[in-house]
Order: sequence, then C-alpha cells, then structure tokens
Amino acid sequence: MATIDITKDNLQDTIANNEIVIIDFWAPWCGPCKSFAPIYDAASEKHDDVVFAKVNTEDEQELAASFQIRSIPTLMIFRDQIAIFSQAGMLPESALEEVLGKTRELDMDQVRKEVEAQQAQAQAQQ
Repeated sequence: MATIDITKDNLQDTIANNEIVIIDFWAPWCGPCKSFAPIYDAASEKHDDVVFAKVNTEDEQELAASFQIRSIPTLMIFRDQIAIFSQAGMLPESALEEVLGKTRELDMDQVRKEVEAQQAQAQAQQ
C-alpha cells in the first residue's frame, strides 16, 4: 500500500476510518526526512493493515501546529482513533518494525481506561 498525503481536510476521516494510522510529519528541505522516506515507503508496502500517511509541514503548517510538531521528521501513530505514539527523529527500519509490532499488541481496552482516568483527573484539577 502506498503512502497517502494528509491535509486538514482528510485527517479526521483517515483516523476515524482506519484501525492503525501512522503519520510522518516532514518537509521537502529536511535532510533526515529525505533519508527516512525510503524506509517509510518500504514499510508501507509490507503492512497492508496500516495506513501510512504523510504531512508536508510546509504545505500544512496549521495542521503541524495543531499537533505541536517542533522538529521533523516526527512520527505519530493512532490506533482506534487514539494517539498512542509520537516521536521526533527518523527511525531505522528495525525500530519502525518494532514500534508497529508493539502497536498491534496493545490492549486497547486498557489504553481507553487509562485515557479516561487521565481525563477524569484533569477535570478534577480544574
């Protein structure tokens, strides 16, 4: 499966309609982004159950700002519409494969409970 381009217009639908979405925030002038691109593209061909998306931070500055992207490349992973991973810097192929494996292994019921507990605690502090 090839990578898809994410814009503010298709972001929510992409996350809502797919179990696992990994997003690469990048820019055309970024050397590490260019080095990471072939690794990311190769992984997209191996994992049909994952949507591999890219956000060009030059074209989508508002979107990058909404995710507080401060350095690129930055990878974010969503599973069941919950952001479960965010890391700046390029990953070697082995690390990307490991992160994807751990993403699949997550107990999402437990993750949802933890998110609900954090939200309840935040509301109690207000």
